[in-house]
Amino acid sequence: MEDGTTTDATFDTNQGEILGEVAGFSIPQAPEGFKSGFIGIIGRPNVGKSTLMNQLVGQKIAITSPVAQTTRNRLRGILTTPEAQIIFVDTPGIHKPHHQLGEVLVKNAQIAINSVDVVLFVVDGSQEAGGGDRYIVDLLERTETPVILGLNKIDQQQSDSEWLDDSYTKLAEPHNWEIVKFSALTGDGMEGLQQVLCDRLETGPYYYPPDLVTDQPERFIMGELIREQILLLTREEVPHSVAVTIDRVEEEPTITRLLATIYVERPSQKGILIGKGGTMLKAIGSDARQQIQKLIAGKVYLELFVKVQPKWRQSRLHLLELGYRVEQE
Repeated sequence: MEDGTTTDATFDTNQGEILGEVAGFSIPQAPEGFKSGFIGIIGRPNVGKSTLMNQLVGQKIAITSPVAQTTRNRLRGILTTPEAQIIFVDTPGIHKPHHQLGEVLVKNAQIAINSVDVVLFVVDGSQEAGGGDRYIVDLLERTETPVILGLNKIDQQQSDSEWLDDSYTKLAEPHNWEIVKFSALTGDGMEGLQQVLCDRLETGPYYYPPDLVTDQPERFIMGELIREQILLLTREEVPHSVAVTIDRVEEEPTITRLLATIYVERPSQKGILIGKGGTMLKAIGSDARQQIQKLIAGKVYLELFVKVQPKWRQSRLHLLELGYRVEQE
């Protein structure tokens, strides 16, 4: 229905179980010589920024998808070692915006450039540098924040890939940017990247408890894990017209019950998400439930609703209601 009204569909997913440990939340005094600071991860859509942050912190906190522009919110991932605490700020892919949501996402990425200690500019090292990369270079020329150029996806490079590296060397040399090569997917080069980042940080305190891997509340991560499964299972059929809210969390001794709403812009998208006989919604719920159980280390019961909210990405009010707003500088 395109008149602004909403319609519902619901499906209950199966239950499951997984065991784990819950981290503590005390903040100790940092030892002498301890370093800390914020690293902004920026780049074009789909260059592997979220996969990289998950790899660095050693746990899945950011959703990943073959679909571009997966990340919508500035998500902080926290890596604590005996020598340093590095807070990674994952940002939406920088691209030319086509709607109000896109403008908010790109604005937030630009703000992050000026609000961190170091910028890690991630590029797809398996492809030649292009116009999108040069656009970001132009943005970075306006900041005094130190920049490191990270060539991701080296596992996908061919043996004769020197010409690819050269295309990025030409971007970095005029600005004296250090270049680091790695694979966020395989973990190749992670130790070297961590060391380069740590070397750029100043002496500082613990900003977060050592056992914490993100500053986002569990509800936010839960909603993102549901949205990830929608992107993975529907691909191009329901691309970025989807938002997810966690409406209710009820914690019981043996199970956590969740109620979530999936928002789409058109009734046809709602039909795709539900699927014939509810098969698609069941698959989304089942896969999302398994991911959420890993997050909270316990059994989960997940109930999903689908609602149509026409043109929500074009409305500032609807964006605010769904949690999308320009970050404070």
